[in-house]
Amino acid sequence: MAQDPDKNYKIIAENRRARFDYFIESDLEVGIVLTGSEVKSLRTGQSNIAESYASVEDGELWLINGYIAAYKQAGVFGHEERRKRKLLVSRKELARLWQAVGREGMTLIPLVMYFNHRGIVKLKIGVAKGKKNHDKRETDAKRDWNRQKQRLLKQG
Repeated sequence: MAQDPDKNYKIIAENRRARFDYFIESDLEVGIVLTGSEVKSLRTGQSNIAESYASVEDGELWLINGYIAAYKQAGVFGHEERRKRKLLVSRKELARLWQAVGREGMTLIPLVMYFNHRGIVKLKIGVAKGKKNHDKRETDAKRDWNRQKQRLLKQG
């Protein structure tokens, strides 16, 4: 009996608005430092990364304003819901991210938080550049045209 290699893979939170508001240049998988009650809360799927961002501060990468709901069974040993969480990344990648943010004016946006195939919490962050309103309208128009094109191809 073969086991499914991705049986533990589960998306916890997704920032669906990120691709609408930003041009994603590249993405990177990073680890995240969590406490036990945070992991328990994530297993129940109670988190939100839609209003969060990543920042390079004092030579370290941090997730700011990420929400993980309080785990009720933890009692007094719980966690703060919107605390800064350290992200784990190699020095080489950290230098590349710092350069992108500092010199090129990019933003670090969390795209997806998930459990990988080993059951470890990972975060995919995107190096992004903000879109203007006319860019957003252009994206909408392309998406609508592609939908209409698919309908036409399906019909005839």
